[in-house]
Amino acid sequence: MQPIEEIYRDYAKTVYKFLVSQTRDEDLAEELTQETFYQAIRTSDRYDESCKITTWLCAIARNVLITYRRKHPPLEDIDEVDEASAATSTSAETEALSNLSRVDLLRKIHNLSDPYKEVIYLRVFGDLSFAEIGEVLGHNENWARVTFYRGKEKLGKEAD
Repeated sequence: MQPIEEIYRDYAKTVYKFLVSQTRDEDLAEELTQETFYQAIRTSDRYDESCKITTWLCAIARNVLITYRRKHPPLEDIDEVDEASAATSTSAETEALSNLSRVDLLRKIHNLSDPYKEVIYLRVFGDLSFAEIGEVLGHNENWARVTFYRGKEKLGKEAD
């Protein structure tokens, strides 16, 4: 495995982007990114190189975020989300859903049940591939694709 300084330099931005997509809060994402790398250092002996480092780090980040949310339940309403920081990706999925305002879109995504909500956040706002989403959530790429498609279908039905 690479030295941790090199891993941090190469992957901190990816982990940060992932966490911003999940939290929609740049300051919190920065704090959780630091915690993610702390946990990565603590558990580096468990990394067996069976997956990409980014997948391993995003899985750690996801667990760090889950722990944080258990200790700090969300207090803000979706209407308070800064529209500029809510969507940083210009993927085809983002463009396809762009006929809704960003706040409306976030509200509709927020109202989806898991796993649809989480997969859509990771794909649209986290800019992860379906393979990476599957690895982060403990499933395969096909599951991520199908779940994303079904989530988009649910969003489309709500928009009608």
